[in-house]
Amino acid sequence: MRLDQQAFVHTRCLIQNNICSLKVDGGSCANVASTRVVDKFGLSTISHTKPYKLQWLSEVGEIIVNKQVLINFSIGKYKDEVLCDVVPMEATHVLLGRPWQFDRKFFMMALPIKSLLISMVTRSF
Repeated sequence: MRLDQQAFVHTRCLIQNNICSLKVDGGSCANVASTRVVDKFGLSTISHTKPYKLQWLSEVGEIIVNKQVLINFSIGKYKDEVLCDVVPMEATHVLLGRPWQFDRKFFMMALPIKSLLISMVTRSF
């Protein structure tokens, strides 16, 4: 496995001018938003086009992921929006996995002393 697929970053972002936790995880195969963020900020959800069962994010056992939400966030001057599956989770507010990384051509390199976060974003609007 390449390093950028398994790298992990924890940072803060702004969602509706509120500080939230955000994790980028190359080992995750989904973009996920916590139900806590969706409920607290009153974000509108849509029905998931392909609902699925999930167990690893919840201590309650298996859950059915059947909703999605469009999250607008910023980290410093960087602004983005991402479609996330909505799940109950305590680890973070937003988890961005491989779908976001590959869509944004985002990669990370680990250095011996500290992690270096490199973002190459090429988007056409």
